[in-house]
Amino acid sequence: MAYTYDPTNIFACILRGEIPNKTVLESTHTLAFHDIHPQAPVHVLVIPKGPYVTFDHFAAEASVEEIMDFHRTAASVCTMLGIAPGDGYRGITNAGGNGLQEVPHYHLHILGGRPLGRLVERA
Repeated sequence: MAYTYDPTNIFACILRGEIPNKTVLESTHTLAFHDIHPQAPVHVLVIPKGPYVTFDHFAAEASVEEIMDFHRTAASVCTMLGIAPGDGYRGITNAGGNGLQEVPHYHLHILGGRPLGRLVERA
């Protein structure tokens, strides 16, 4: 499957500095910032700086350096915010229509700071 990246999406605008953000941590290939509509006391978005649409797109096409930097940055964010080690957190990524992805740029939600309940209801 070919992925088409939309360079006008809000995260691309944030990466270009056109829209401000509340940065938590920035590295060579990754930006982590506070979500503007937090769903938990800790709600940070971690995004690659490259033009990737979904997790599978990123995992399949990103360089080893981008993948390592992304995951190490996400781990550092969890430590910086005191949720790892700690009482726990949730990492969520949504992909496509069925996954309810709202922004067509791969992003990882890191949520914590309270019990989060079930991720999905049992069928």
